[in-house]
Amino acid sequence: MKAILAMLLLAAAPPETKPDRTVSIAAERFFFSPSRITVKQGALVEFVLTSEDTEHGFHFAAASVNAVIPQQGKGELRVRFRALKKGKYAFECSRACGAGHTMMRGEVVVK
Repeated sequence: MKAILAMLLLAAAPPETKPDRTVSIAAERFFFSPSRITVKQGALVEFVLTSEDTEHGFHFAAASVNAVIPQQGKGELRVRFRALKKGKYAFECSRACGAGHTMMRGEVVVK
């Protein structure tokens, strides 16, 4: 039920569509920078995630995303979504990266 609701809140967008906004996010033990991102309702947003050290995970349940951010110098992860409903949506590192891993979180605020 929760997964179905999440799919209704945020929807994936095809890569050929130009995003309304692109947000660069750096992952580093044990935080994301920025960790709070505000977007407009209805906007197509593309996150460009890079790591400043090792591999990290990017779990964004509201958009059904759980992917790996490559280690520093090995590329980037691009994630697109369209914010369909106002609210706050958490994201977190989903790959064990050390003692502070459980605190590596952030949120997307849709206004």
